[in-house]
Amino acid sequence: MDDGGLCGKMVNGPSPTSGPQESSPSGVAPQKPFALRATIYTIGFLVVVLGVIPSIFHILGKMPVRDLPIGTEIRLFWTGFRHLVGIGLFAGGLFTYVACSAWLIYCGRGPHVEFDPPKVFVATGPYRWVRNPVVITLMICVLGEAIYFGSLGMFVLIAVGCCFAQYQVTKIEEPRLRERFGETYVEYCNRVHRWIPRPPADES
Repeated sequence: MDDGGLCGKMVNGPSPTSGPQESSPSGVAPQKPFALRATIYTIGFLVVVLGVIPSIFHILGKMPVRDLPIGTEIRLFWTGFRHLVGIGLFAGGLFTYVACSAWLIYCGRGPHVEFDPPKVFVATGPYRWVRNPVVITLMICVLGEAIYFGSLGMFVLIAVGCCFAQYQVTKIEEPRLRERFGETYVEYCNRVHRWIPRPPADES
């Protein structure tokens, strides 16, 4: 797959929009508000994934925390440092998640959800570096929450989330993309790592 040429046009494989198309009286297909759908999906998804689920794991995994046998000043410094690191990771992860999602929505011409997938395969921008930047940035956000709250339950959630992400990507998402885009996607997988970001290979 050509990194520079797949954003904004269809690639090989069965078209997800094949079949009868609705048309307006003028004969032009109506523009579906995919940006609005994507916004609603994204907000709802973030509320659940970064709010509801971490809260449940935090409550279930909450244990009495004994004060460290150190002075009050050092303990306060450590708490402040942990909060600063947690906020930094969460904010950086969330910003990158929004940027990667916006890139996928804009270039893919559709929300990035299983039941309403993008219409164009995207291999540009952050997707030249790694195949699943959205999942990675979500894990960074949850890690930031776990560090900020010092939550054992949230650390457990990260481990569970990584296992779930591996299963979902390898058993559900990738087979569907191979079916839709064929050899183009296979070649992309051979070039770009699933989880480890790497500089794009020189294709000149």
